[in-house]
Amino acid sequence: MDTREIALQFASRMIAHRNKLAGKTEDALRVQFALHQASEAMVDQRADHEKAATAALSHWDGTTSERFEKRSGRLGRQLRVTGEASRDAEQIVAGTTAALAGGHANAQRIIDDYVTKASAALDAGLRVSGATSPAALMQAVAAASDLEQQYTRESIANLRRVNGELEDAAGKLRALEKRVEHDGIVDPGSRPAARPGGGRGDRGDGGRGGRGDSGRGGRGGGGAGGGGGSGGTKPAGASPRARDILSAARKEIGTRESPPGSNRNPYGPTAAWCSSFATAMWRKAGVNIPILPFTGDVFTWGKENGKAYGKNNLDDVRPGDVLLFGTGPSSTSTSTHIGIVEKVDGDRVTLIEGNSGDQVRRNTHTLSSATFYGGVHP
Repeated sequence: MDTREIALQFASRMIAHRNKLAGKTEDALRVQFALHQASEAMVDQRADHEKAATAALSHWDGTTSERFEKRSGRLGRQLRVTGEASRDAEQIVAGTTAALAGGHANAQRIIDDYVTKASAALDAGLRVSGATSPAALMQAVAAASDLEQQYTRESIANLRRVNGELEDAAGKLRALEKRVEHDGIVDPGSRPAARPGGGRGDRGDGGRGGRGDSGRGGRGGGGAGGGGGSGGTKPAGASPRARDILSAARKEIGTRESPPGSNRNPYGPTAAWCSSFATAMWRKAGVNIPILPFTGDVFTWGKENGKAYGKNNLDDVRPGDVLLFGTGPSSTSTSTHIGIVEKVDGDRVTLIEGNSGDQVRRNTHTLSSATFYGGVHP
């Protein structure tokens, strides 16, 4: 008799609570990611708008220029309000994500504690009943049932705490909504705001250039850690999916955890986030992979799906792949970091890496089995 399996059947309500929290956590991560993207887009749009308006007004005098300047100023303020609201909403959702992740971890702990104790009680009942009578086993089953009620109450209380934090966050988000209700940017019922001439062109596959520690660098330039100049080109032989991955990853170069040193990031749970970033970029390009905060799990996923290769086959590396740092996938001490392959040039490989100096940046390494224990195709 598998007493652990029986205990898990008793724990079905607790397991349902855990799964509910897991689903909500993934939803919150997606919302947080979208808000982060929206906030960044608003910052860029406002900067481009101000630049275009300034250029237009520098050669324009008269009554119509004054009207244009007022309208342009109004649009700039609307973009600022919406951008600030997106940033604030992202922070609120980040707190919600952390609460959900903590609640999920607590739910798993409750299940583990219950199954351990219930299995021990059932095992003890089996041993006694084998020597005397079935009565001891019936008592053990009753004890497991009593424990289930106790731990289910704890699980319900955990779920209610998390729901309370979600309701609090919803109230804060409703308050933010009022700030942007009629800004002309997010309200579909508003009249479209006037658009000055001189808008920006498409960003294309080059994306945003790297930012060093001191701030934002030029578009298409090299990020901290080397690999300059590769941001504006498509790697030879890159597949359409790889181009989508790299386009998404390049746009994130310079994104920092906030506040610094907190591990709070827009890609996954508040933890070391290099792997969350890599898997989030793959998901954005349509790869059917979950957000995986541990790098070793990415290699395991690759093996299960026939996409992994080891340190003796690093010649198989292609743009859009991920490379795994360390000696193997078994633990965080052996699987230490991960990066998305941007280009390979001989024995040099350029990666886009999350959580590199607390930010997303481009780094170049020697393509060597001394550094990487393997890689995974998307």
